[in-house]
Amino acid sequence: MSTENISIAKAELEIMRVIWNAGEPITAAKIGELLEEKDWKRTTIATLLARLAEKGMLDTERRGRTMYYTARVSAREYKKGQAMNLIKNLFGGSARDLIVSLAEEDTLSDEDIKELKDFFADRRK
Repeated sequence: MSTENISIAKAELEIMRVIWNAGEPITAAKIGELLEEKDWKRTTIATLLARLAEKGMLDTERRGRTMYYTARVSAREYKKGQAMNLIKNLFGGSARDLIVSLAEEDTLSDEDIKELKDFFADRRK
C-alpha cells in the first residue's frame, strides 16, 4: 500500500505510534491508558481511530463488545511514503536536494554522515 498520498494529523500519528509499538491488536481503552498524559476523552480517541481506519491505516476486529485495532501500514512503510512525498513535493523529486538542505543547515551529525556513507557503500556491493 502506498502511503505517499495518506495524510494524517499529529494526533493521529500519536495514536499510530502507540499501535505500532504495541505490536499486537490493541483496544481504544489501552491506547487511552498509554496516552494518559494527553488526557484525551474516550470519544476523541474513538474519533481518531475511526479516521485512521477510514484512511486505510488500521484494520479493526470486533471481539465480543470490544474493538481491536491493528496497523495495516507499518511505521517503516508510512515513513517511506511520507519521505517520498516530501522529496517529490518539496524538493522536485530530488533526494539529493533534500540531503544537501539537511547538510547546509547542519542537521546531519558526523555520525549521521558516517551512517549514510556506510549505507551507500553497502548498497553498491
